[in-house]
Amino acid sequence: MPAKERYIVMGELQNNDAIQLFEDKKIRTAWDEEQEEWYFSIVDVIAVLTDQKTPRSASTYWAVLKKRLKDEGANELLTNCKQLKMTASDGKRRLTDVADTEQLLRIIQSIPSPKAEPFKLWLAQVGQERIEETIDPELTIDRALETYLNKGYSREWINQRLQAIQVRRELTDEWDARGVKKGVEYAILTDEISRAWSGISTRQYKNLKGLKKENLRDNMTTLELVLNMLAEATATEISKQKAPSTFSENIAVAREGGEAAGIARKAVEDRTGVPVITPKNAAQLNQVVTDLLEGTVSDITEESEEK
Repeated sequence: MPAKERYIVMGELQNNDAIQLFEDKKIRTAWDEEQEEWYFSIVDVIAVLTDQKTPRSASTYWAVLKKRLKDEGANELLTNCKQLKMTASDGKRRLTDVADTEQLLRIIQSIPSPKAEPFKLWLAQVGQERIEETIDPELTIDRALETYLNKGYSREWINQRLQAIQVRRELTDEWDARGVKKGVEYAILTDEISRAWSGISTRQYKNLKGLKKENLRDNMTTLELVLNMLAEATATEISKQKAPSTFSENIAVAREGGEAAGIARKAVEDRTGVPVITPKNAAQLNQVVTDLLEGTVSDITEESEEK
């Protein structure tokens, strides 16, 4: 990065890999809790507004636009631009140019696009929703519920999924309290829990379901989800009682939590004669629900016709 642009490289922000959707297009965002400000990936916004097909073409457009803005005397805007590490399309975390709402509105003015006005309204909505959720955290749950419903999940499954999110949060809070580092150490402990209750690693589990970057928990059955919750909740309680002080001790605790749920899994399988772990993913599971509903409607229709 040329020194004359003087980008400010920001530290890690809470939730700095949040994805916001504008017309079903993904825009990477980050929330700065201290400043109470959203930051948006500039190249993602450009890709949406100008229909760029690849990240490279969006980056090229941004490079040309920066030169034009500089020629127009917008040096202060470029100087105040920041960079954050965000996950790229290849899964790697790279420094990415970001802008807050005010800066983004200025940039949008220089982009000829019929989507500019709808995008400005979308920006205002994103900001308003975050303020509302800060005041009333239950709105976060309501919006998550709506998102899952729109994806075709049943309310029963969604209730379990939202509970699983809370259980996971309590576990990671406990890990933070024990000095466990986010990233690699989180992944190692999660793997230990997974192996102990399901018999396979997280990666093997995702491979079994044919997943790549998709969230594993979003592709679990209700029973898989409940047992995973049991494993994580048990690990949390054991950690609170044993207060592990080293990473190796945290690994042992994670394994114990998983083993407790593993015993429950085997008990269920012994009584049902059916494996708990299934290769079915969300698309297949939702199709089963759809087929059942359609079958029920068909049966009711046929009964009505017979009468």
